[in-house]
Amino acid sequence: MKTLKIAIQKSGRLNEKSVELLKNCGLNFENYKSSLISPVSNFPLEILFLRDDDIPEYVQDGIADLGIVGENVIQETEVEVSYLQRLGFGKCSLKIAVPNNSDINSLADLHGKAIATTYPAILGKFLKQQNITSDIRTISGSVEISPGLGLSDAICDLVSTGGTLKSNGLKPFADVMSSEAVLIGSKAVAESDLVLELIQRIQSVLRAKETKYVVLNVEKKNLDAVIALLPGVKSPSVVPLAEEGWVAVHTVIPERDFWDRISQLKQAGAQGIVVMPIEKIIL
Repeated sequence: MKTLKIAIQKSGRLNEKSVELLKNCGLNFENYKSSLISPVSNFPLEILFLRDDDIPEYVQDGIADLGIVGENVIQETEVEVSYLQRLGFGKCSLKIAVPNNSDINSLADLHGKAIATTYPAILGKFLKQQNITSDIRTISGSVEISPGLGLSDAICDLVSTGGTLKSNGLKPFADVMSSEAVLIGSKAVAESDLVLELIQRIQSVLRAKETKYVVLNVEKKNLDAVIALLPGVKSPSVVPLAEEGWVAVHTVIPERDFWDRISQLKQAGAQGIVVMPIEKIIL
């Protein structure tokens, strides 16, 4: 059986979440912090720990079959890979930011201005779409200090909370793209059985994170009203209780609807509501 290779970030903002995801998929591996490659003991998979900038090209060239990397890195490296699964973590935005006292008030004002960035390819495409010609200055390291040093009039950089921009006297000005971690694959293995099995495991973990398992008690006379609020995976499970006229209802609730649904359930007559996390959901 072929052993797959998956490349993930060795260190940085996606490393911890990538390792957590793979372990939640039931994959057993060790020594990932001290080595560049770690075999999985219970699945035909090896994990490569690389710089995030290298991951897309390793996948494109077939050195790694799969990779977990930010969409911004994929777009910047302009590689040919297959998007297999968005992973829901590492979310951020690539934004253009300007000093708080800047006279740049519209995209048109960027014409002829200097913009510092570590993402020249993405920024160049964005400016071209806006019919704007700017001086793109590619730098590495702390992009946010360049306006203060007189190196640029604006910057284009990743923003998650905005705290770094604020501490450097900058304000977000325009959205260039949104990004999150993505599972990518080489063209050769995207439809292989092993890859599909791994994707199924990943999807089961992601579904579980998006839902809560709920158990509640309700009088039979209020059951229809409660069930109307609980779509579940297919439909809620209803179990008779020892007390006559009462039942227990088991179901799942999407995380995004959790608090609104809980309030509605109580109003509909639900009692003894127990909410639990879900480890995996396999459809």
